[in-house]
Amino acid sequence: MKVHTVRGGGGVELHVREWGRSTGIPILFIHGWSQNHLCWMKQCDSWLGNEFRLIAFDLRGHGMSEAPRQAEHYTDGRKWAEDIAAIMDQLSLERPVVVGWSYGGFVILDYVARYGQRNLGGINFVAATVVLGEKALGSLIGPGFLENAPGACDPDVPTHIAAMRRFLQACLVKPIGEAEREVTFAFNMIVAPEVRALLLQRELDFATVLAMDGDGTVLVEHDPLVVGVVHRLEVVVTQCAVHLRLDLRLLEH
Repeated sequence: MKVHTVRGGGGVELHVREWGRSTGIPILFIHGWSQNHLCWMKQCDSWLGNEFRLIAFDLRGHGMSEAPRQAEHYTDGRKWAEDIAAIMDQLSLERPVVVGWSYGGFVILDYVARYGQRNLGGINFVAATVVLGEKALGSLIGPGFLENAPGACDPDVPTHIAAMRRFLQACLVKPIGEAEREVTFAFNMIVAPEVRALLLQRELDFATVLAMDGDGTVLVEHDPLVVGVVHRLEVVVTQCAVHLRLDLRLLEH
């Protein structure tokens, strides 16, 4: 395992880790709201490392990445896009397959909106949607998130602790062990409630971004927090995407 520090958009330092075969096809894992790279350990510590170069990082404001408090570091899509571009550049990732869970899908689309898909080998949306804001509430984003996000963004410590416990329970489709639950709760609680709130201030609609950009390989999967079909996307499953699909089922605890 290698550890990198990458300077992303606006100069924010990002914590990046990699595993696996250095000459393999790169797969860049992008976590969701209030998570960090540890949510991908079932993938990074698996047989995938025998074939692929696996990279996971902490989003700005999350985990061991820098967490500035100014709103523009989270509400400006260019900065999110520059984070991905900087990681790809510093680690010399050639046409990586990018995997975005939940909010990670928005980060991928921030990148695609500004850089296009030409430097990507494929996109895997894991329980991600293309719309954030009022029109997504209930139709694309389900009650497991909607009922707990306000409390999770509350500065009152008992309130956001209770909300995050409920939110994490809503993420699960079957029970997990106590040790894994504790680790998951811990890395979610590292994120400041004001950072969680800033991520949700964005009004996004990427419905036309992939269609306008041209051909690409997109795989879509769902979890209990996302309602119905994410968007009408043509799904083309490449050999690499099939590998991802098999192992990403490990997320369904």
